[in-house]
Amino acid sequence: MTISINQISSGTALRFDNGIFVVQEYHHVKPGKGSAFVRVKLKNVKTQQVLEKTFKTADKLDDVELEEKKLQNLYESGDSYYFMDTVSFEEIAVSKEILGDLVDFLQDNAEVLAFCHEGQILKVELPMFIEVAVTHTEPGFRGDTSRAGTKPATIETGATIQVPLFVEIGDAVKIDTRTRTYVERVKK
Repeated sequence: MTISINQISSGTALRFDNGIFVVQEYHHVKPGKGSAFVRVKLKNVKTQQVLEKTFKTADKLDDVELEEKKLQNLYESGDSYYFMDTVSFEEIAVSKEILGDLVDFLQDNAEVLAFCHEGQILKVELPMFIEVAVTHTEPGFRGDTSRAGTKPATIETGATIQVPLFVEIGDAVKIDTRTRTYVERVKK
């Protein structure tokens, strides 16, 4: 469906330059001289690339409807991860290419949000925070300030993150999946 530039808002999905982009920010500008225009910040759904574009008010854009699905992680096989649609209970294969770095924090039975267009999954988002157990880390020594108070730790999903010196093997920690950083130690 074609829409005018005045109909866009944050979160609108658009198709142009052979890709699907989501509007992050937009600013309507009326210069003192000349015609008005809209400055838009767009994020590519597949590549996460951010672009800034300027459109004239007369420009027409292709609106894209993205369907959101809640999926539950089931298992991994070869180059694909298999999920179950929590509504239809259909099993869906998602390639490692689409998941990208998210596989580092993908837990068994975790629920994720998938964005689909015409039946094809374009993007998968993890919950903002996950709680995982530390499976390996070196002991932290009191008074050891040579490493700015952090040390590497391997978590149960296999990823390695930086944690404070007081974190030990078996501790549960909360991790921000967007920034890939330690948030806090969790009591279980």
